[in-house]
Amino acid sequence: MTSLKQTVDVLETLYPLRYAESWDHPGLIVGDLTDPADSIVFAADPTMDVVRDAVENGAQLLVCHHPLFFRAVHEVSGRTFRGEIVSTLYRGHCALWVGHTNADAAWRGVGMAAADAFGLVDQVPMVPIDDASTPHAVGLGRVGRLPEPMTLRAFADHVAQALPATRYGIQVAGDLDAPVRTVGVLPGSGDSMFNEVNALGVDVYVTSDLRHHPATDELQQSLYEAAMREDGVPLGHGDGHMRPALINTPHSAIESLWFSYALEDVPNAVELATGSRPQVRWNRTNTDPWNLSLGANFSRGDVDGR
Repeated sequence: MTSLKQTVDVLETLYPLRYAESWDHPGLIVGDLTDPADSIVFAADPTMDVVRDAVENGAQLLVCHHPLFFRAVHEVSGRTFRGEIVSTLYRGHCALWVGHTNADAAWRGVGMAAADAFGLVDQVPMVPIDDASTPHAVGLGRVGRLPEPMTLRAFADHVAQALPATRYGIQVAGDLDAPVRTVGVLPGSGDSMFNEVNALGVDVYVTSDLRHHPATDELQQSLYEAAMREDGVPLGHGDGHMRPALINTPHSAIESLWFSYALEDVPNAVELATGSRPQVRWNRTNTDPWNLSLGANFSRGDVDGR
């Protein structure tokens, strides 16, 4: 038997809690450290359906990317869905461990898994973390290049094919025929990182939850810099292409790519540490909130009246 304590120690070696953002509180959320953890389910979100699936199928540990308690909560009574989830987990002797921004930044974590899935090479973190205890480059987001350039249209199709299917799909902003060589990837909500992305000069930025005003401002500035010159010198990159183009992905879909690595890394590390290999399963339930998308099939002329 492998105890929950032993498994948590392994998880927090692979995905150190010290990598988490200051506002984030990942780690063990529910569970008795003396309980066994020989059966693990991975899932993007600890929704009620995901939790019931884990408990009903005998899982002893649920590992999720998104927190159950993202903001401060003052009760876990039977009057709230969080209280029901905590109660269900405890009654079923199933623990909950969350790897959130710590897993974003870790080696073979969320950012790296997405960048690898999109085919990027020569990767480095977008915002590095200085960690002398590892030989790997760790940090928030990933920046890399494509082995061979392709158009934005072709790269966007490549991203869409790499992601789990959702009703929401992806959105693309930019010159669809422009060449893409360098790419920045930040799984999760990424429009707060435009300054960092702009400083890197990448051709396209892949992220999620892009809001109207920050995205519009970013695109307008990119178009301005691509077109304007000062004393004959381009303000932008000099080739007339706006940078970065934007690809907006479904939030949980891009982050769930992490589990393609975790399904291998976690049981391997637990077995190395304890001599016992847990059973693992990825619950691929689509937990992006949208289940219907309408009105997206239009030409540009339908929008601006031409």
